[in-house]
Amino acid sequence: MSDIKKITKQLLAFRDERDWEQFHDSKNLALALSIEAAELNELFLWKSSKDEISGIDKSRLSEELADVFAYAFLLAEKNGLDVVKMVEDKVRHNAVKYPVSKAKGTSKKYNEL
Repeated sequence: MSDIKKITKQLLAFRDERDWEQFHDSKNLALALSIEAAELNELFLWKSSKDEISGIDKSRLSEELADVFAYAFLLAEKNGLDVVKMVEDKVRHNAVKYPVSKAKGTSKKYNEL
């Protein structure tokens, strides 16, 4: 069993012990994911220097990232999507959109390369 499947199984067990599946439709999972991503962004809000950014509390960063991953894994599971395959497919897709010869060292979007 992959680590992602193991984590997802733990998340489902946690959810089911609390009878929360009734609240975990795709819309609510997507909203929860968005809210947790906003809480992650809040850690970086108004920080501008590298020192300020590198000084972010790593335990809070870990907590917020864990929430984002948890809801993303639950949303993928709810829709029968394989997280590993999705990410691998996306990397391959982006390799075509952002060839090294054009994208290396630039932050331009694919349609501006």
